[in-house]
Amino acid sequence: MINIIWGLFIITGIIYSLLTNNIDIINNQILMSGKKTIEMVLEIFPVMAIWLGLMNIALESGLLFMFSKLISPLLGKLFKDIPKGHESLGFIASNIVINMFGLGSAATPFGLKAMNSLQSINGKKDTASKSMITFLVLNTSGVTIVPTMIISMRMMYKSNNPTEIVSACIIATICSTTAGLLMDKLLQRRCKK
Repeated sequence: MINIIWGLFIITGIIYSLLTNNIDIINNQILMSGKKTIEMVLEIFPVMAIWLGLMNIALESGLLFMFSKLISPLLGKLFKDIPKGHESLGFIASNIVINMFGLGSAATPFGLKAMNSLQSINGKKDTASKSMITFLVLNTSGVTIVPTMIISMRMMYKSNNPTEIVSACIIATICSTTAGLLMDKLLQRRCKK
């Protein structure tokens, strides 16, 4: 649906520029957006490479596993219908930890493994379980402590203090995660009745 909306915006803009005889603006924007995209990729790539490398080192050294183990008791309380010690809790914890560092793309494989693992213990294979929905809410709420991508984009655009966004991101994370989990629990109780 979003592709259709964006496609309509682009087509409307092109038609409007043709009708108002401003086709040179469209040509300039197309060429400049390509140039800006290449510049952005070249400036963000080193930061992402460093963070992904650090995350890979943390994964290989067991640091990520240790941190995941620290938050597993909290996840056990949040996901009560997952059997204790089930592999899905480890995948969920790893996904959350990686998301905390603002590396959503690196967290995706763990999220997919978590959903696959949750599906294996799901009684109704054609319906999402409570744990699957709660994990989706938690994952979508954007649990982020260090917004790596935002910081690297702010650095790219020569921000005076690219890390000043961290406290706002932490507040936003707390608010969105709390609101999402409260709504999830409220709807779960409502569906029980």
